[in-house]
Amino acid sequence: MTTADRVVVALALTLIAWLYAAFWTQGKGAEVAVLINGVENRRLSLAQNQIFEVAGRIGASKLEIKDGQVRFVASPCTGKQCIHAGHLQRSGEFAACLPNGVSVYVVATATEFDAINF
Repeated sequence: MTTADRVVVALALTLIAWLYAAFWTQGKGAEVAVLINGVENRRLSLAQNQIFEVAGRIGASKLEIKDGQVRFVASPCTGKQCIHAGHLQRSGEFAACLPNGVSVYVVATATEFDAINF
């Protein structure tokens, strides 16, 4: 491998990293949508810090909005997968307490993609 090859590879890797950061990662969300049994119950701003409870099938789930992020703080389910999902802040991120029927997802004010195919 010559020096010119190394330079080309380094430039290609730098370009790939820049393209990923500029075009693929989604921006921070502006609101959080709270769903109960698949139906949107409310939408709240991520700009206002608050802790609130949502009544689900088996009890109340406690959610926290803080510093532009939302997370499950407590839930009556056994596995606590919703709590382990952690903080959500980017558009499209989603967490759910399936036994309780409560889910949240982060919504952006403007969408960056009109479609994504896999």
